[in-house]
Amino acid sequence: MDEDVQNDGIGSCLCFYDVLANHYVHMPDNSESVRNLIVQLWSQSFASHIFALLFHKWLFEVPLEISEAHLRYASALVQGATNIFWLDIQTNSRHFLSLFRYLLEDVAMVPMKLSKIPVQTQRDLCLLLSRFIFFYNLVDKLESFLKHFPVFPNTLFVGGPSDIFVIELTDQLQKLKVEPVLLHYLSQTRALKGLELRMSTSTRLKACLYSFTSPGGPMYPTRSVRHAAWDALDLLFPVGQYPRHLISLFFRLLYPWYWPSSCWNFIKSCVTALFYSMVRLIFSSWEKVWKSKNH
Repeated sequence: MDEDVQNDGIGSCLCFYDVLANHYVHMPDNSESVRNLIVQLWSQSFASHIFALLFHKWLFEVPLEISEAHLRYASALVQGATNIFWLDIQTNSRHFLSLFRYLLEDVAMVPMKLSKIPVQTQRDLCLLLSRFIFFYNLVDKLESFLKHFPVFPNTLFVGGPSDIFVIELTDQLQKLKVEPVLLHYLSQTRALKGLELRMSTSTRLKACLYSFTSPGGPMYPTRSVRHAAWDALDLLFPVGQYPRHLISLFFRLLYPWYWPSSCWNFIKSCVTALFYSMVRLIFSSWEKVWKSKNH
């Protein structure tokens, strides 16, 4: 079923798992045979993927008794959703946007539904959503998500919801290997401006972004990634902006093999800027002449 739809500017499609997930909510008795088959295949890596796709709504919208099977279902949902969202990252696609949106808006932001799964699974689900909310372009939901972030035990030493979110985000950034996805994440970090963070969390975020600003190991970021990281650093941490750039320039001078590429990119940027300035000057002069003639 390939009915094209638009969702927040992201092209997506109505997939079979959306149809079946709604079907098992309205007719839960029809899901028993499928669930029994999935239970028999728990040892297979794909079983949690299938369960998360087909029964993510069934788990929260159908009245269920708390049992050992229910605990296993909740754990399988988080595990399967994690692997599924990573599939989207590896292909830089948004095929599972509807699953993520449901877990974010209809579960994590609805305490009554979120309480249907164990406390540890609630925490795992919120951490999962924190890692992928930037990828699925739902930054506008960040403030509401943090307000509904449940209070978990042992968070006194970590910080509040904002700290937990940023910690998960920094861990996610260091795992990303797909350049367009990493650039997308770095561009979305502007949503972090204004968040109240602990000093340790702020330092962690700054160190993570700074690791993408230098060529070579261990990250080996490309030029576009380095510039995106510098832009994020300058926006989120404007204090000390110029000393950071001077220190970075000094260390770049210690590696002569980077000089040719740096000089070439600098010359190319200057020529490009000069060319566009001349073009704007020519067009502005033509516009003045045309307006004077019409007048």
